[in-house]
Amino acid sequence: MSDPWGGRSGQATRNRTTGAPGPRAGDSGAERPVAGRAAARAAARRVDGGGGGGSGRRGARPVNRAGRGRRVLKVFGLCLAVLVLGTAGVGWWFYQHLNGNINSVSLDGKGGTEKPDAFGRTPINILVIGSDGRTSAADCKLGGGCSQTGVQSGYGNADVEMVVHISADRSNATVMSIPRDTMTNIPACKDTENGTGTSGYYGQINSALQYGPACQVSTIHQLTGITIDHFVKLDFSGVVKMSDAVGGVSVCVNGNVYDTYSHLKLSKGTHTLKGEAALEFVRSRHGFGDGSDLGRTVSQHLFLSAMIRKFKSAGTLTDPTAVYDLADAATKALTVDDGLGSVSKLVSLAADVNKVPAERMTFTTMQTAPDPTNSDRVVVGSGAKSLFSTIANDQSLTTGSGKKAVASSVTATASASPVSKVSKSEIDVTVENGTAIRGRASAVATALIDGGFGSGTTTANAPSAAASTTLTYGPDRKAEAQAVAKALNLPGSALKMGSAVGLTLVIGGDWSSGTTYPDIATTAKTATANASASTADDSKTCAKVSTYKTVSLNGVPMTPSQAYAAAGNKPDSDE
Repeated sequence: MSDPWGGRSGQATRNRTTGAPGPRAGDSGAERPVAGRAAARAAARRVDGGGGGGSGRRGARPVNRAGRGRRVLKVFGLCLAVLVLGTAGVGWWFYQHLNGNINSVSLDGKGGTEKPDAFGRTPINILVIGSDGRTSAADCKLGGGCSQTGVQSGYGNADVEMVVHISADRSNATVMSIPRDTMTNIPACKDTENGTGTSGYYGQINSALQYGPACQVSTIHQLTGITIDHFVKLDFSGVVKMSDAVGGVSVCVNGNVYDTYSHLKLSKGTHTLKGEAALEFVRSRHGFGDGSDLGRTVSQHLFLSAMIRKFKSAGTLTDPTAVYDLADAATKALTVDDGLGSVSKLVSLAADVNKVPAERMTFTTMQTAPDPTNSDRVVVGSGAKSLFSTIANDQSLTTGSGKKAVASSVTATASASPVSKVSKSEIDVTVENGTAIRGRASAVATALIDGGFGSGTTTANAPSAAASTTLTYGPDRKAEAQAVAKALNLPGSALKMGSAVGLTLVIGGDWSSGTTYPDIATTAKTATANASASTADDSKTCAKVSTYKTVSLNGVPMTPSQAYAAAGNKPDSDE
């Protein structure tokens, strides 16, 4: 572990049509020696790499006031000791009580291993799973469907899957939802808890949870290339407990809505949802958007954003009763990996999340395209690889204020102190093209030479295609690498220390044009193309009620607003 602190099947996702990336074509040419700036520039253009007195009575016996004082102090000290020990005892009991609530399982190393950036910091990636399993009487009552099967065993399906990325510098976070109807390859895996396993298959992504949380983590890691350090699983009753513990979550809907499947019924406007009403909202997929899982991910983002704002609001975390209720509910509601299997580790995680301002928490959904073999399912769409790469490479999707993040780039760090005692003209770089675009290495190498870097700068083709840009530096060459990174606007995550002498810049698919690395705004625009995106500070956006006939009342198909009008005798969910 590298981080520092140690509904059942229903209506399918509607189709989305997007393009597909083309194959990589290698650049032509090979590395050429250069001599002099003019020759170097020419060569670069030619060659490319794809925290007392008396008593008053005569004759009276004198009173030993010093002794009395000592006795009073002794009694006071004893009482204080009892008080301290008693308080400490309560604290210890509480701590042990919370630890006893936590259910944890092993990830078996299925999520990959984080690599620190050039400053030794590592990001954190957590897979948040919402299970549809009816594994308790409470879940059966809330989710239904147990009248014939009874309380079920196993984990159920992962009907909610969100990759939560917290940047290495803790300045920003991204939450990416993966629609449950996504078809993908499920890898071979086996659950060490109950022994169930699979040799691998092509199927719906949410089904991997049936073989244990580690299998679900492995599936997401394989699909996205994003390292998954931890997982957190929540079931139906968990959502109810958490929403009650924070005193309800405020959400807004842009019209009257009645989802006859999740039973959510709300009038147009803002509502504070607790308990079952909160569960109905996050489960509703027929009520919002196009009535599919894609619309549901957006409303879930609005709900989570509101919950985050509630956590951060004054009073929520300063009220001892509220904190107890929240901690008790959270630890009872969650199943986590061993790396998060204690109160201290969960508290550390919460502290890391709390460092990120709400305006720098981005919620988005993976881009999808229609499954060519099943119109009721989707596959990874065009643009998703860019989103995956952005998260995997610890790049922010927002700056909140619109300005460049101060701590997230080498540029800002480098400007605070001298980056190198070596003159730029003595720094040579091998620039390799790892993209499918001809001329990328030549353009960047020429810019470096024109910017005063060594005339020994050369170009070449990368050995293989690269999704992300990296600048690898040899021993004792870190300062030189920072100088190059500053000149090219490279993020800290792009710098890697290697064993080879010198500096090698591999231009990846995340840098498709220009001679300076794209700024955050450009990166975010590219990564979230054809995907919904919002930030946690957005308190004005309402969930959009579906205008399609996605629900049915008394056997008659209708829109959620029509169903609301027709069900006047049914109380609203927040009543």
